[in-house]
Amino acid sequence: MMVSPRIEDTFVKVIFGWGILAAMFTSGPVKVNVFVGANSKTNSTSNPWWLSGGTSNNEPAAGFGDVNISAILNSFQMGYDKRVRPNYGGQAVTVGVTMFVLSISELSEVGMDFTLDMYFRQFWQDPRLSFERRPGLDKLVVGAEYIKLIWVPDTFFVNEKTAYFHDATTDNQFVRIFHTGDILRSIRLTITASCPMDLQYFPMDSQLCYIEIESFGYTMSDIRYKWNDGLNSVQVSGDVSLPQFKVLGHRQKTIEASLSTGNYSRLACEIQFVRSMGYYLIQIYIPSSLIVVISWVSFWLNRGATPARVGLGVTTVLTMTTLISSTNSALPKISYVKSIDVYLAACFFMVFASLLEYASVGYMAKRIQMRKNRFLAIQKMAEQKKNEALHASNANINDATNLDLGPGLPKQTVSLFCTLG
Repeated sequence: MMVSPRIEDTFVKVIFGWGILAAMFTSGPVKVNVFVGANSKTNSTSNPWWLSGGTSNNEPAAGFGDVNISAILNSFQMGYDKRVRPNYGGQAVTVGVTMFVLSISELSEVGMDFTLDMYFRQFWQDPRLSFERRPGLDKLVVGAEYIKLIWVPDTFFVNEKTAYFHDATTDNQFVRIFHTGDILRSIRLTITASCPMDLQYFPMDSQLCYIEIESFGYTMSDIRYKWNDGLNSVQVSGDVSLPQFKVLGHRQKTIEASLSTGNYSRLACEIQFVRSMGYYLIQIYIPSSLIVVISWVSFWLNRGATPARVGLGVTTVLTMTTLISSTNSALPKISYVKSIDVYLAACFFMVFASLLEYASVGYMAKRIQMRKNRFLAIQKMAEQKKNEALHASNANINDATNLDLGPGLPKQTVSLFCTLG
């Protein structure tokens, strides 16, 4: 049974024929890349390596015009030892650093740390990775896999608590190799770094947080760090915002750290934060002030309205206690006095003093009433004794008069004499 040839097979054969003829009549080598459709019965792996621009073992290779990029990358590994730094035993490797801060997500007073997301870029030169420059090809951009094949600085963050790389959808890093041997490595990092804070003026304070960059194992005789773009080496995105802080600015430093294992080159980036007062003004200062004013209402209540005055005083004291506890629960347990502690303590003292005022007034009123009652009782007793004394003296006079006049006189006469006397 005869089967008619398919149009796709015929088209592929024509292309192959023209490619072979072109290769025969051209003075230089020509690379022919053939794209075979899914319906074609011709397998691309059966093509000769010299037609696909690949290697002799039928492995495809990346090309840039007539340049084999894969061959250049493979040539770097010939005699290359990634365990040895460039210019080993000679001049120290200069590593330039730049940072672009994408966001600052948190600044915690309790943990004394802050978290930021950034692009971290390093620049250095490795003469072993230089290659011949060709028109349109002065650098190679490779993926994260190639980083494992070359030497990279052992950079770490001195005050780092936690850090992680981003890998969605692939590793967020790349390497650029320039024909001069200059290397650029860019990584996206999220770092949580320690930030010692002084909360003496909280919440009207400003904090200075920093990130320190250093080589973990190489001293200054092997690696020296520098800010690659000078004052513009650290940039902060304009979209950076925090709920309670404003980013006032940043500055860069170059430090020589002396440790027991040697002197190390270190870079420091300091970021200045200023706290916003809005939250604490609405949640703490205004409510505490109103509670103090409410406690003063008891001064206008009748002194005899004991349930109203006691209930109002106790309620305001408990409310201030709760407000103080909730404020300090969101702060670290520090041993010095903060600015907000002074204000809340003054409010608590006023509220408590208003309660003591009613207790003092009640006690003094009771003492005054007791003294008044005692005075009245003493006055009454004195009047009673005076009356008794007067009656007793009158009785004595009557008895004496009866004895002097004798028993013969009538009682009416004796009474007259006593009255005249």
